[in-house]
Amino acid sequence: MKGDFFFYRNFKKTYPKAVRAEGIYIYDSEGKRYIDGCSGALVTNLGHSVPEIVEAMHEQAKRICFAHTSTFVSEPALELASILKDFAPGDLTHTWFVSGGSEATESAAKMARQYFVERDGASSSKHLIIGRWNSFHGNTLGASGFGGHIPRRRHFLPMLKDFPHVETHYCYRCPWEKEYPSCGVLCARELEREILRVGPQNVAAFIAEPVIGATAGAVVPPPEYWPMVREICDRYDVLLIADEVMTGFGRTGRNFAVEHWNVVPDILVLGKGMGAGYAPLAGTMAREKVARAIAEGSGVFFHGHTYGGNPLSCAVGVAVMRYLLEHNLVERAKTLGERLGAMLKEELQHIPIVGDVRGLGLMWGVELVRDRRTKEPFDRGKRAAEVASQTLMEMGLLVYPGSGMADGVRGDQFLVAPPYTISEGELEEMVRILRSGLEESSRKLL
Repeated sequence: MKGDFFFYRNFKKTYPKAVRAEGIYIYDSEGKRYIDGCSGALVTNLGHSVPEIVEAMHEQAKRICFAHTSTFVSEPALELASILKDFAPGDLTHTWFVSGGSEATESAAKMARQYFVERDGASSSKHLIIGRWNSFHGNTLGASGFGGHIPRRRHFLPMLKDFPHVETHYCYRCPWEKEYPSCGVLCARELEREILRVGPQNVAAFIAEPVIGATAGAVVPPPEYWPMVREICDRYDVLLIADEVMTGFGRTGRNFAVEHWNVVPDILVLGKGMGAGYAPLAGTMAREKVARAIAEGSGVFFHGHTYGGNPLSCAVGVAVMRYLLEHNLVERAKTLGERLGAMLKEELQHIPIVGDVRGLGLMWGVELVRDRRTKEPFDRGKRAAEVASQTLMEMGLLVYPGSGMADGVRGDQFLVAPPYTISEGELEEMVRILRSGLEESSRKLL
């Protein structure tokens, strides 16, 4: 046990103490500077200590920080909801605010169930949420149940509801050992088979990240995938939930990642970039038909969290959205993302442990392998993703590692996803460190 009383995520790891941050940099108590090359956990999209957002926090704190939504609504909550209506695609209109992504996906699942109860009556059997393997939708028990990241589920399996799962669009390791496009996008067609297997009358929703984030490292789907999924959901009266906690608010170069494929989900899950690391803030956004069913039915969403829609967090969200829009940062993420992707593919191609580089916008994943030709992953005991991320951290670069995506145990990758405000010079510096760190990691691992 450590000598203090903080409950660490990993008691066996030594953590530097973060004391301040500015722009793309974090500084520890020893004065060391780190490039925040993953925006924390793809959160600090605007960089650290933006004066306009800090000032908005201060001004709101002087007025009112908390008012419970069972009793009050606040101007920041109303304003943020209005901004989001214009920012989101299609007829996504109404936003339910919470404090974090796990709360938001749980809210989405309950919203989907209540939609069918309101529409069809309490006898509706539509209750199942179909998820995907190699997915992550939060660490609460409900979200872990329809989430499909085996290492995060393993310890808690006896406590999880056994939701159905389908394979995901992981072309680098296709579970059917097929190749795109001759595969016919089997990963999308499997959703229909699963709906028919469990019965469309029992399925409320399908939930998925448009681009796979923490669990597999920026895996981008084939272009037909999301339109096919949308059509299948429509055919069987199943709501489509897009989890954009990680991919939303410009991260992939569009307002929301689903817009790359011209798809409008029935429920859109928001988080991370909406508060940009300045306050705990997430949300669940519903299409008009979903909101209307509840509003004109019982009129009550039977759900709630203490800090949902609190004025301070919503004021931060308003300031974040204004800054994002006024500085045209979504377009900047697209432009810089194209540059970053090209640099990563060029600079890392010679490194023997780099098996794949993939991504979209300013969200890129690097998969590490023992053998590039066979795609053989490292044994889990090697802890390759941790070795690489620790080596890079020692060199002053933070990335976001993950593991287990190859077979539930093996598989190593990390995300590179800097703030949208990074300069081209800083981008080049980041890639130089990345190349050196992975060359060093290769020597350690092979």
